[in-house]
Amino acid sequence: MLQDRLLYFPEQAAVADVVSDGLRAWPAPETFRGLVAEPPGAARGTAVVFHGNAGHAGHRSYYAAALTRLGLRVILAEYPGYGPRDGDPGEQRLNADAEQTIALAHRQYGSPLLVIGESLGAAVAASAASRERDMITGLLLVTPWDRLENVAAYHYPWLPVKWLLRDQYLSATYLGSFDRPVLVVIAEHDRIVPARFGEALYHAVSDPKRLIVLKEAGHNDWINYVDDSWWRDAIGFLLDPSVWSGPDKDDR
Repeated sequence: MLQDRLLYFPEQAAVADVVSDGLRAWPAPETFRGLVAEPPGAARGTAVVFHGNAGHAGHRSYYAAALTRLGLRVILAEYPGYGPRDGDPGEQRLNADAEQTIALAHRQYGSPLLVIGESLGAAVAASAASRERDMITGLLLVTPWDRLENVAAYHYPWLPVKWLLRDQYLSATYLGSFDRPVLVVIAEHDRIVPARFGEALYHAVSDPKRLIVLKEAGHNDWINYVDDSWWRDAIGFLLDPSVWSGPDKDDR
């Protein structure tokens, strides 16, 4: 119970409280799994976003704002126990639920299908994407870690966290043989998930891959350090790595 309180910070809300202009319940209010936003014209693809450990999907409308401008349909996936959804969060439940969300999105919308994860959501996305690889075109991981135990040991160096952790979130293991484009984005001044853990994940991933370090950015304000051009380059790489026009690999 103590571990859950340190790792998961869900905020519960009714469906009516999380929908907003441009965001509707997906796939439907009575079967709520998240929020969906459509681009102004025909969608060129779909992006499924798994958010960080606090709040709910309705707090992540900035993904929809940025990505619908690029012609993508955006699904802001919700976790069990968050927002309007019943259940309790935990590694097995979140990972299994994310696999179901990806499968449903692919069944409903087809390809190309991009998966985006931030912080805890990056670990959930890594696990689900590794299992649903054939459905996925590319994977974007923002402020991720390689193994949760490394982050826990950084914050609690006096505890034998390796032996105490119930939820492991072994992202580097999940993605060791993942053969789709992976873009790893880390924040230079991240004090919650230090950049070195994102770098370790990047080095564990097979090509095609890219690493971007957002200079001066922190764990919670990284969104202020990217713009439409950045998003265009990031999505362009995931859809077609051969036309990468962003910063070179390992750019700092």
